[in-house]
Amino acid sequence: MTTVTLPPEFADLGSWAQAWCLATEEERFALRLETPMDELYAFHEAFSPRLVEAIDYCDKYPLDELPEDVENLLRLIYSLINVAMAVEIFRQPKTVDAADAVITRVKDPRP
Repeated sequence: MTTVTLPPEFADLGSWAQAWCLATEEERFALRLETPMDELYAFHEAFSPRLVEAIDYCDKYPLDELPEDVENLLRLIYSLINVAMAVEIFRQPKTVDAADAVITRVKDPRP
């Protein structure tokens, strides 16, 4: 298994990176659905206070020239956005009042 790295300024979030630095929205949504709420809350609590800082850090680079560790940070941001819906709105991993909601993309944006 390859170790997922983040920029040194975000090394404290490294324990979340291995699981949550996922390449596609489908993967992030699937992980959210299978992750217990206490873990979703913990990830949200650890990362959400640093979200603006993380976005500002990623904004230093053109999207098509992100170093690997910065792309991983961006993927972690994408995961936080996905988890925030469960934590802040639904209060459960599953989407409320959406039957069996799934996310299927023909093509994911890059990165």
